[in-house]
Amino acid sequence: MVYATADGSARARLRVGMVGGGRNAFIGAVHRFAMRLDDQIELVAGALSSDPANAAASAAEIDIAPDRSYADYREMARAEAARPDGIEAVVIVTPNHLHAPIATAFLEAGIDVICDKPLSTTLAEAEALVALARARQRRFVVTLNNTGYAMVRQAREMVEAGDLGRIVAVHASYIQDWLTLPIDAEGQKQAEWRTDPARAGQSAVLADIGVHAFNLACFISGCQAEAVAADLFTAVPGRRLDDNAHVLVRWSGGARGTIVASQTSPGHYNDLSVRIYGDKAGLEWHGTRPEELRFTPYGEETRTIIRGGPGSSPESRRVSRMPAAHPEGYIEAFGNFYRDAADIIRVHRSGAAVDPARALLVPDVVDGARGVKFVAAAVASQAAGGAWTPALLD
Repeated sequence: MVYATADGSARARLRVGMVGGGRNAFIGAVHRFAMRLDDQIELVAGALSSDPANAAASAAEIDIAPDRSYADYREMARAEAARPDGIEAVVIVTPNHLHAPIATAFLEAGIDVICDKPLSTTLAEAEALVALARARQRRFVVTLNNTGYAMVRQAREMVEAGDLGRIVAVHASYIQDWLTLPIDAEGQKQAEWRTDPARAGQSAVLADIGVHAFNLACFISGCQAEAVAADLFTAVPGRRLDDNAHVLVRWSGGARGTIVASQTSPGHYNDLSVRIYGDKAGLEWHGTRPEELRFTPYGEETRTIIRGGPGSSPESRRVSRMPAAHPEGYIEAFGNFYRDAADIIRVHRSGAAVDPARALLVPDVVDGARGVKFVAAAVASQAAGGAWTPALLD
């Protein structure tokens, strides 16, 4: 049975605009697919490219009206804020260095924000966004979308319920191979900007995929990083930023663990995993088998819990979109994220109180800032020869 389908209740769609994500962009179309899954979001405006001609052509391809296609995001923020039918939230899908200035413009215009990761390229920017979102009382969510997987939600519930006991170790890794060769030096668009310090920030591999592993470790375990000791290195000669990271973590509550990220590991296409161990049991979730959660009580055999099958929780069933034992896809998880984000923003804008428990399921500006702090601490640790460096966000 498929559980997570639209409930059929009448409600106004959340009006959103998008900055970035025009023709030939990597992630913009993925966001748009995810938005459509539950028919709760309507994309009505955009500044889809920094090139005016491409912005206009991109808008026409996805039926954004010409008068709501903008050549500049600042113009878009001003114009949409002034319209009675203006956007209620903006989706930011640009290179990293533009996240903070774009988000700032829309927050100042009174528009809620849905921003791709990482939140920003510097900790100062992240902290400023946290303060601004709070001051303007706007919702700000960050698309750390792997939290939308059904069995990730189940793993979080099991930890919260005490099924693992006292958490002792938390490990997460994200391993890829797409940067094994110097395709950035050859001009490949996605690789070129992700390894450019001016656009990617202080770290390439941590900002691109390490923050996903870090956030997922925090999301499931309930732990926060108190200190890190990092070894960041570049496997490809001449590359301007790191492409591998090994980070020791001291977690709140006394747990220890690691965050490992690599983009130069042949044979690993998109290998994200989390392993959490307590004094009663351990669990493992692997993105290559997202419909499974492996749970092992101490001294007993491992039990594999299948999404939608025996032992699956109400929350994991709520966000399940595929029949039990069928692979759950990236778009579906992204759709879960967008549905929850739209609900939270809609309730907030109505003046009603947002359910705190529901809000915790959608990473927000603070979660994004924690990721930036983690990256900054890892870089500082590397510069200090791997010394332990505080990583807890003030």
